[in-house]
Amino acid sequence: APAAAMAAAALGGLGLLRARLRLAAAAATTSAAVGRNGHCAPPLWGGATAAALPSAGRSYGSQAKEEEELRVRYLDDEHKGIVVLGLNRSHAKNALSKNLVKMMSKAVDALKSDKKVRTVIFRSEVPGIFCAGADLKERAKMHSSEVSSFVSRARATINELANLPVPTIAAIDGTALGGGLELALACDIRVAASSAKMGLVETKLAIIPGAGGTQRLPRTIGVSLAKELIFSARIVDGEEAKSIGLISHVVEQNEAGDAAYRRALALAKEFLPQGPVAMRVAKLAINQGMEVDLVTGLAIEEACYAQTIPTKDRIEGLLAFKEKRPPRYKGE
Repeated sequence: APAAAMAAAALGGLGLLRARLRLAAAAATTSAAVGRNGHCAPPLWGGATAAALPSAGRSYGSQAKEEEELRVRYLDDEHKGIVVLGLNRSHAKNALSKNLVKMMSKAVDALKSDKKVRTVIFRSEVPGIFCAGADLKERAKMHSSEVSSFVSRARATINELANLPVPTIAAIDGTALGGGLELALACDIRVAASSAKMGLVETKLAIIPGAGGTQRLPRTIGVSLAKELIFSARIVDGEEAKSIGLISHVVEQNEAGDAAYRRALALAKEFLPQGPVAMRVAKLAINQGMEVDLVTGLAIEEACYAQTIPTKDRIEGLLAFKEKRPPRYKGE
């Protein structure tokens, strides 16, 4: 009976996924946030207008304004379908302020209903830093009730990022501490430069991680080691992070300081040829299955698999295989 109940809950999640896909279809034709070519950034994000982020040797098609704390770009050409969220608070080491958290929440909310989005990369546009955590200077000026509200908003925003229906990658080219690492932990995959520094250091301030760190870190590296890192407030570099399973890939930093981003971009490009609906349903199956026992997890997988059978993507995939050509998926 418990397994059946859990599977039923999973089906409820699939219903939500279906609703999101329907919303995405409507948004693609009615939203002013998406232009005719499908890659205009919504003005409410505070991001740049449509511009392709560079692969090696390429430049931006347009630049975001210097004061923008979050740059949102839809990529073009061979990277079409990849969206990059770039933290850009150089004066505060990308610390999470009320304004930045608000912008992140709006960006994530727009992404989850846009079926043109295939993968999201979270990166920093400030050399040497990913995110230093919460903005403590701003927090010092807050009333205690404001602090509680801010932490709740930050936690909710990071949860929204974790629940995006498409793959997410954190490109850590610099320091990621406290809330910065919690942000990265909410992504499906983490890539870091060997010189990057990471840690949940809140216990030094006599508090604990409050945006998912106590839950996502042990689920990523194991309970005992997570306790050790949180109790000690230890900071690890990219090599050690890879050895303990905190990140999936470690790369040597380059002169431009964006080696992790370029690795994340190459990884995201590997995802693009796959069936969009299948990718979304696979993520849902994995995420929900990891929270239950194996029997219930298999029931969730079965329910999720059933959602891919009637789609146009499925028909196109089989036809492309038969005709020995690359599939042309539309996310339906």
